Amino acid sequence: MELTEILKKQNGVYVIDKSIPYSKYTALDLSPSNTEINAELVSDSSDFDAYIGNHLAKNNALAAFGGYNEKRQLYKRSELFKDDDEEERDIHIGIDIWTETETPVLAALDGKVHSFEYNVGQGNYGPTIILEHDIDGKVFYTLYGHLSVESIEDIEIGDVFKKGQEIAFLGDASVNGDYPPHLHFQIIEDLEDNFGDYPGVCNENDLDFYLKNCPDPDLLLKIKHTT
Repeated sequence: MELTEILKKQNGVYVIDKSIPYSKYTALDLSPSNTEINAELVSDSSDFDAYIGNHLAKNNALAAFGGYNEKRQLYKRSELFKDDDEEERDIHIGIDIWTETETPVLAALDGKVHSFEYNVGQGNYGPTIILEHDIDGKVFYTLYGHLSVESIEDIEIGDVFKKGQEIAFLGDASVNGDYPPHLHFQIIEDLEDNFGDYPGVCNENDLDFYLKNCPDPDLLLKIKHTT
């Protein structure tokens, strides 16, 4: 069975605190079409955080979500996404859920810890956990980025988690790559030889590959069906 079909069959999936229902989520557009997002705003995580807080308040929401297959200019602030030999990476291929620091992060599905890493640097994931899943003989992975440092201090490769079990907490800007607190959640079909890390942003030339290898997380979460 194709991974996308497996994802569509799952129900009741949350990756952050279940006490925040999807009815209290609101969409957040970080593409160039949102003229409120500019280089000055995203260069300061506290200003960026205030913007997101205002967006939540205006929409009577507790979390904001979005970003899959979204072109973003905010990556220009970091050298991480620039390569002289390649087109600049600026297309986001996971989903971001923006909410408060220390919000619990949950395992999307039954799985085990494949790997974890502290991916340092501005614009990077910070503490990151990758879970491995096997449903109907199909092996795939979920990545949880921008966590707290404490989230990776007491876990081990092979640790088993059940769907909905707490696995981590959201980190703040001092550890999460200098972003407002949020979860980067990504589904990966073929992790290749990556360990504790996987690209969450790609360039236009590689987009088709990454969209196939990293299907839309909302096929699993189904946030858009309830907001």
